[in-house]
Amino acid sequence: MDVSRTDSLEIRTSTDVVLVRQAVRKWTTELGLSLVDQTKLITAASELARNTIDYGGGGTVRLDAVTQGIRHGLRLTFEDQGPGIADVELALTDGYTTGQGLGLGLGGSKRLVNEFEISSRAGEGTRVMITRWKS
Repeated sequence: MDVSRTDSLEIRTSTDVVLVRQAVRKWTTELGLSLVDQTKLITAASELARNTIDYGGGGTVRLDAVTQGIRHGLRLTFEDQGPGIADVELALTDGYTTGQGLGLGLGGSKRLVNEFEISSRAGEGTRVMITRWKS
């Protein structure tokens, strides 16, 4: 996978979640993603940015304009150094939550993107990488 452009943003406050949403909208527009693709990726990014604050204590997101063969899209990598997720499979289950939400965050985000990878270790933090390809 080739990366033609990259940037990163800190995620520490609710204002940063808004800035992540704005950046993703700008990048997806510039990359020519459809309005549906834009909306799906912005929604997933918003949820993951919020999780980065609420469960990871803050972190970063890296935005990469990516190309693979004839496909191009946007890859987002969210990272934190928080407590990690003890059971990733359980955390991806709809309805499971450790907070006050509906328990649709990680699983819902996964359904909104074309590619979803998560790695987490208790006490070491979490990394979630999502990609939405131009359809």
